Amino acid sequence: MIYIGNHLSTSDGFLKMGEKALELGADTFAFFTRNPRGGSAKEIKPDDAKALIRLMEENNFGKLVAHAPYTMNLCSATEDTRKFGLEMLCDDLKRMEYLPGNYYNFHPGSHTGQGVETGIEQIIEALDKALESDLSTTVLLETMAGKGSEVGSRFEEIKAILDGVKHTEKMGVCLDTCHVYDAGYDIVGDLEGVVAEFDRVIGLERLKAVHINDSMNPMGSHKDRHQKIGQGSIGYEAFKRIITHPAFAGKPFILETPNEDDGYKAEIAWVRANM
Repeated sequence: MIYIGNHLSTSDGFLKMGEKALELGADTFAFFTRNPRGGSAKEIKPDDAKALIRLMEENNFGKLVAHAPYTMNLCSATEDTRKFGLEMLCDDLKRMEYLPGNYYNFHPGSHTGQGVETGIEQIIEALDKALESDLSTTVLLETMAGKGSEVGSRFEEIKAILDGVKHTEKMGVCLDTCHVYDAGYDIVGDLEGVVAEFDRVIGLERLKAVHINDSMNPMGSHKDRHQKIGQGSIGYEAFKRIITHPAFAGKPFILETPNEDDGYKAEIAWVRANM
């Protein structure tokens, strides 16, 4: 059994997102903590957050998977960009405490020519400044496709960040099916091998959430182009194996496919029918 949902808009507040999730047949969802391509964040209304918590408890929701903005780059070669990213990270983790005990997912970043090792060091430095021992949120590193100078397309890079952070107990991983496939991990032909490799390098206890997306491109393309479930190079049969694999049991699965509400509702129904 897994939890399944999709990205929802925060425009009408927290409770409305929960109600929309139920309307689509979901029992989890994702949302951007602030403008995904900017940095501005809406004011949080505590009563609205409490109303969502009640709705989630009444309807047996899984954990939510909040998403940092794409503009947050903790390992840019530009110091001001790194500083801006750290400010957003620190503020987002404070805001997440209105919805305690959930997940905050982010792209590790792009080293923009500095090299992977330097990028990893800078990500660790930022996380050490942001993570506190009393934080109820678990911060997730997302597996990446390896486009450009992205950090995190190899399990070893994710592991290096996890090992380097002081409060490593506050960290986990969100596995993106499109990203790992585009990065060269054969989840179609050798899912067991990929799961075993993840466990060997990172440890399955670190896997907290899954972004469930098909890919427009072949394995190892490093392109990061999401497709609707079953309509890309991963395909329906592979997703049937993924959603029923014991390693993913109990995890929140988040759809980031190119859909509107009707499409997400249909994909959620397909996942439920094949679980």
